[in-house]
Amino acid sequence: MYPKWATFKGVESFYWRIEMSKTAMVRARIEPELKEHAEAIIEQLGLSVTQTITLLYKQIELQNGLPFDISLPNEQTQKTFTATDKGEELISCESVDDMFDKLDI
Repeated sequence: MYPKWATFKGVESFYWRIEMSKTAMVRARIEPELKEHAEAIIEQLGLSVTQTITLLYKQIELQNGLPFDISLPNEQTQKTFTATDKGEELISCESVDDMFDKLDI
């Protein structure tokens, strides 16, 4: 591995001391289309993929977990998903007022 400090001869015979950063490699396989879309967004944000991964890892470290909720739907939500996927139990609304009327709010 590289030493923490390395010395090299600079311009006009001055010696400079540079700190060598330690890094580790992260490798992952991902669907090409997802990679392409995500990297386009990352680029618009002005970040590199490496910076984005570093941000994610730093947030995981700071929050001692993922920086967003991941959970399985509860039984009622799963039943609703199943029904609506079949086109059942759907309620159509003509307007926002109609929706609130149907929600009894």
